[in-house]
Amino acid sequence: MAGRIARTLATHPWFVAEKGDTIVGYAYGSEHRSRRAYRWSCDVSVYVAAAARGHGVGRALYRPLLTTLADQGFTAAFAGITLPNPASIGLHEHLGFTPVGVFRDVGFKHGAWHDVGWWRRPLALPDPAPREPVPFMNHRRGRAFFGKD
Repeated sequence: MAGRIARTLATHPWFVAEKGDTIVGYAYGSEHRSRRAYRWSCDVSVYVAAAARGHGVGRALYRPLLTTLADQGFTAAFAGITLPNPASIGLHEHLGFTPVGVFRDVGFKHGAWHDVGWWRRPLALPDPAPREPVPFMNHRRGRAFFGKD
């Protein structure tokens, strides 16, 4: 996990929620696709520990994540949700994500194949001449995190 976090932070933010000394959730952005044409889109993911679900942790993590990604210059966020998952669908739709499609039998976990639904949330209007997204380590929040401010 530490390696994934370190790789992610160079380009995309990662937020963590704690209760006392316990991590109760996290949310992060990542590259949507490796081809340059997709560099203005990003994938997002959120995890909330079972004991913390239903207490607003997911919303509290996603709001600064989505704001930061928009500020970095990303125009759309995509979330893949293993189906069925009504709680995650509810969270994403509450935050403005809309369904765009389902990949059938694409995810294998817990000994079975699962469908993954994809949701999209616009972060900014598409610009005919968009600026390059700012890597997280160069963004004001990233500079603060890396101790460069």
